[in-house]
Amino acid sequence: MKSTTKRFSILLLAAAALTSVVGCASTATQESTGQYMDDTAITTKVKAAIFNDASLKSAEINVETFKGVVQLSGFVNSAADIQRAVAVVQGVSGVRSVKNDMRVK
Repeated sequence: MKSTTKRFSILLLAAAALTSVVGCASTATQESTGQYMDDTAITTKVKAAIFNDASLKSAEINVETFKGVVQLSGFVNSAADIQRAVAVVQGVSGVRSVKNDMRVK
């Protein structure tokens, strides 16, 4: 009886350990904790770069980052502003690629 209880306890601990490891791993649609923190830092750097660019300060650009891919959305004054925003974002460290969903007002 003790042998069965001991095996069950070991199995339960192994399942708990596996669940905690898998819970922190990333999938195609979900980031790991480390990736989330990296993406938060990238988003902050991208927003600062856009704000510090004189021609983009008045633009209404939203920034979202997922696994290093930055998505830009919102409204700008011209097609040149769209191109400028994409160029600025591509220059930020950590950005793997840029998805452009911005529109001209």
